[in-house]
Amino acid sequence: MKKLKIPHTIGEFWTSKQRQASSLHEVSYRACFKPQLPKFFIDRYSNPGDIVYDPFTGRGTTIIEAALCGRNVISNDVSPLSRILTEPRLRLPAVDAVAERLESIPLRENLHANIDLSMFYHPETESELVSLQHYLRSRRANRSEDNVDRWIRMVATNRLTGHSVGFFSVYTLPPNQAATQEQQKRINTRRRQRPSYRSVRAVILKKSRQLMKDVTDPLRGHLEAAAQHALFLNCDARTTRSIEKNSVQLTVTSPPFLNIVNYSADNWLRCWFNGIDDRSIAKKITVTSSLDIWCDVMGSVFQELFRITRPGGWVAFEVGEVRKGTVKLEEQVIPLAQQAGFRTADVFINTQKFTKTANIWGIQNNAAGTNTNRIVLLSKT
Repeated sequence: MKKLKIPHTIGEFWTSKQRQASSLHEVSYRACFKPQLPKFFIDRYSNPGDIVYDPFTGRGTTIIEAALCGRNVISNDVSPLSRILTEPRLRLPAVDAVAERLESIPLRENLHANIDLSMFYHPETESELVSLQHYLRSRRANRSEDNVDRWIRMVATNRLTGHSVGFFSVYTLPPNQAATQEQQKRINTRRRQRPSYRSVRAVILKKSRQLMKDVTDPLRGHLEAAAQHALFLNCDARTTRSIEKNSVQLTVTSPPFLNIVNYSADNWLRCWFNGIDDRSIAKKITVTSSLDIWCDVMGSVFQELFRITRPGGWVAFEVGEVRKGTVKLEEQVIPLAQQAGFRTADVFINTQKFTKTANIWGIQNNAAGTNTNRIVLLSKT
């Protein structure tokens, strides 16, 4: 294949320090980028009121940051977990309302999950979680679920497992990936630990306060304004017919990187809590070791992005160096985007020191693509 002549801009364009972003972003999800990445492009390539889109929304980083910046938003993801994690952060309830609702939910004793979760939770915590699960299921079934319920669901989904007392579980893997039951048994044996009681109400209320601590009244207004017009889709990114032609000013996204992340395995417990079949999600997400198959899917994604992007609009498409740097996905992405009609403006490579989480994954500094931000910037002229 002919070597592409691509402009590259290398530097530290945004900080890697997660905590310098809004506290509202502190929802764990595997393979998500830092909020500073979408903000860099939102500030430069869109204006207040413009539509910002993410076809692979994940935990909602682009959507939440765009809303905080006064933009309108469109979210899409084949996993229904994405909307569960994203939409409630556009419609923030008052913390007092969350506390009052939690107190009103009957948390029964001696309830058990329909699967064995004894390796994760103290029996009393498990009973409270199952009570909450039943309450939320009932509210959704009779269509009485409101913004407070959705917020509680989002926080509970985020707090299912982790490695601190701020989670419902005993010490386990980082909260962006769930251990299997057998893995957790081995962790418990190795650490000589047993699940201790964690109050479901207390954990949810504490995390609610943490998430909303940076949200000022003006920012809350931006979120509420975005929520009024927000569109949440749960479909294939290649076919988003409910998005109008020539309507999106800016797309900021990061697609699945081949088979680097197993989204189904990482989220099986979150799916269980929300009554979602994680196997059905796995069938829809493009997780493949074949570069040809991946490129075929992304080529169709770019065709659809070109259709919905308005003239003068932009796409910031974050890719990475996979297979220990031997495959640079921007070299695959750019011809696909150009075939769809886009012009390649630049490839931004953000240099940074890795975070604690990267070290947990066993990744060395500047050695693996999931932690090297490489963004192909495209324009529709």
